[in-house]
Amino acid sequence: MRERTIAILGAALLWVASGTAPAFAGNYQLAVSTAKVEIGGRAVEKMTINGGVPGPTLRLREGEDATITVTNNTGETTSVHWHGILLPGMMDGVPGFNGFKGIAPGTSYTYTFKIRQSGTYWYHSHSGTQDQSVLGAIVIDPAKPSPFRADRDYVVLLGDATPEDSDRVLRNLKADSGYYNYNKRTLVDFFGDVEKQGLGAALKDRLDWGAMRMDPTDLADVTGYSFLVNGKTVERNETFLFGKGERVRLRLINGSAMTLFDVRIPGLKMTVVAADGNDVNPVPVDEIRMGVAERYDVIVEPKDERAYTFVAEPIDRTGYARATLATAEWQEGPVPERRPRALLSMADMGMAHAGHDMASPDAGTMDHSTMDHSAMGHAMAGNAEDEEVAEIRPVGWASGFPPGAKVLAYSDLRSLRAREDNDAPARTIEMRLTGNMERYVWTLNGEKFGAAPPVRVRYGERVRLTFVNETMMAHPMHLHGMFFELENGTGNRRPLKDTVIVPPGQSVSVVLTAREVGAWPLHCHLLYHMVSGMMTAFVVEPPGTADNAITPDQAVLPLGFAQNDAARTAHAGHGGM
Repeated sequence: MRERTIAILGAALLWVASGTAPAFAGNYQLAVSTAKVEIGGRAVEKMTINGGVPGPTLRLREGEDATITVTNNTGETTSVHWHGILLPGMMDGVPGFNGFKGIAPGTSYTYTFKIRQSGTYWYHSHSGTQDQSVLGAIVIDPAKPSPFRADRDYVVLLGDATPEDSDRVLRNLKADSGYYNYNKRTLVDFFGDVEKQGLGAALKDRLDWGAMRMDPTDLADVTGYSFLVNGKTVERNETFLFGKGERVRLRLINGSAMTLFDVRIPGLKMTVVAADGNDVNPVPVDEIRMGVAERYDVIVEPKDERAYTFVAEPIDRTGYARATLATAEWQEGPVPERRPRALLSMADMGMAHAGHDMASPDAGTMDHSTMDHSAMGHAMAGNAEDEEVAEIRPVGWASGFPPGAKVLAYSDLRSLRAREDNDAPARTIEMRLTGNMERYVWTLNGEKFGAAPPVRVRYGERVRLTFVNETMMAHPMHLHGMFFELENGTGNRRPLKDTVIVPPGQSVSVVLTAREVGAWPLHCHLLYHMVSGMMTAFVVEPPGTADNAITPDQAVLPLGFAQNDAARTAHAGHGGM
């Protein structure tokens, strides 16, 4: 008996040592403080979690209780939001919602909640612009074994970093929305267009864009970032080890402030097995476009004992993040040439050059969820600088991928389990994604956060949310407190997500059954869009609430957002990553 016990103990120790065993810890102590962080070769003071950017990965287990104490060692109010986690409203961590007031300087707050799910999630501050550096990953292991075997398991947390103070970035955007657009079209570009399109077409194209006060290079608001994998720059090169014949699970998290990434591993197929923490039928792909706050779990199976390079390019192609999958720490894989930046087109807005009429919101053929990227975007390999990139650039928001590449489309996502609630929604709530790029004001249904009443639904009500993007920028839309079902043509296998990309000029619909009581933020997860007004409150009333009743605890909104931008600074953080 003693020998058997020793054998079991030895096997357990080997399992832990192998790196495949989860290290569960339901209790965590987190400290928000300022520290010097290196960005672009400069030491800059930033807000951090436990002294690092990102903070520690929290490992939890489905069915257990989590107790996480956050201590604020800074001079301003902070908060921590648990992105994608199902929990009581008071624990969601958004100041002004559900009675939560934030964590004042010199104080602590203890979050306690039952873990009701498994998968890949993340945490970040929800106070002003602090979430550029106050963030970290969450891995929740399932109560039952995962259906997807893996020999190794790694978090891949993508980020963007700037040495600039985050409030200064916002002021620059307010003063000139194109402040960071270093890729505007030039006179040389115009003459090139004349040669290819003719003078009349080239002039009309310029006039059309001028009438909208936008530029076809407006793929991203902020450029000049350093791009990170687990806080490491390209030079530091994060490494993930594997052995011959092993299956490696990579938990991809887009934890950036403003960057949509195109993710690939040249020479390796990625098999998507989870989206936003929820299992899906396996989908082999070559590339994934990830919106801010989206997560995808992928399985890779390297066949050769060599180094493979993980590459994440921003959609405006202004840099890249990289990591290495290798059999030894010293190995580095080849870095592929940077690809040319795509240009937006009037087709992205559903506009014909004969006029500027917006496409119908239900134009299904324009929906990102049904888009097959594999036949789009004949990108040509190029170097980093624009003048060195091939002259023929891919045109269209969904372009920029090599011919024949399989790029994940929302229509590929199919839940591993059938939905129990498959009833038709009782009503549709339309959310128009709007804004004034010239003044850098971003809105929902034409109203800044706080200027319009919350969206209100009854407990148990099944509703459809249709996001209609009337702007030339993609918006990753996130709903707190619950998952929604992405309407992507898969019937009762609609995938559960908490964040969806709504491409320029297109619409995306989701359905949900409102079973999480509280006031939940619904917002664009591009940081500077959110703090500029692109947010509302989605209120799920308690059972039995009359249509005209207002629950005071749920009607509270963050002070300052409802009045003006100056008051916003009362909630703003300083010096995001």
